[in-house]
Amino acid sequence: MFVIIGMVVVLGGVLGGYMMEHGNFSVLIQPAEFIIIGGAALGSLLISAPPRVLKLIVKDIGKIFGGGGAGREAYIELLLLLNQLFWKIRREGLLAIEGDVENPIQSAIFNKFGTIISNHHALDFICDNFRVIITTNMAPHELDTLLEIDMESNHNDALIPAISINKVGDALPGLGIVAAVLGVVITMGKISEPPEVLGHSIGAALVGTFLGVLACYGFVGPMATNLEHKVADHEIYFTVIKTALVSFVGGAAPQIAVESGRRAIPGSERPSFLELEEEIKKWKDKM
Repeated sequence: MFVIIGMVVVLGGVLGGYMMEHGNFSVLIQPAEFIIIGGAALGSLLISAPPRVLKLIVKDIGKIFGGGGAGREAYIELLLLLNQLFWKIRREGLLAIEGDVENPIQSAIFNKFGTIISNHHALDFICDNFRVIITTNMAPHELDTLLEIDMESNHNDALIPAISINKVGDALPGLGIVAAVLGVVITMGKISEPPEVLGHSIGAALVGTFLGVLACYGFVGPMATNLEHKVADHEIYFTVIKTALVSFVGGAAPQIAVESGRRAIPGSERPSFLELEEEIKKWKDKM
């Protein structure tokens, strides 16, 4: 929603200022310039990006117009899930959660938390690492290193669409100049025409530069930045899981491990200690 509002504000500011100076909107409508810049930008993307990268870009484009990262409620659900798994291990042993992590969709614990069930990356991350904890006797520092490797790999992969889109954005001003130069070439063929015709032709050529710069700094660049922020939010969510798991494997009590995870949440989205304690109390009352 905010992305669309931002686009409207960008266009409103640019075109509004142009209108205040009594600009002629018909001059800005240059389909040929759009085709030159848009086609060249798309072609450069196809040249630079292998099929795997193109699939990632297409998959992530929709995320630009989606919501933000995990909110307070999503973090509370995550901490409650980890709390229940930790307590089950503490009461019944590690093997007690084997069925839950092997088939989380059928698990009575996981099915209480819809945001996690629908987040396949987070679900796989939690289950895979609980499998490691169950099947190996890994020291806390070794588990921490393993999780860091996993998170870094996912982080680098998730950044690929943002980096690729940003590079296309960086190329747009240059492609706008290409369109403008072609317009000047056409104008030179009209050198014998009256000044009014030449002025219109030069103005149309300069629209290419305008469109390239506007598309770069007003739309494509901010879209890439939007994706970067979403990747950062995604990484924080995984950091919460990692922090809680390493703390628990290190011998911390379930409530301490969950509290360690809570402290990894950014302050703007972090539930208070009392808020989380109240949610855990509600869970205990239902047992």
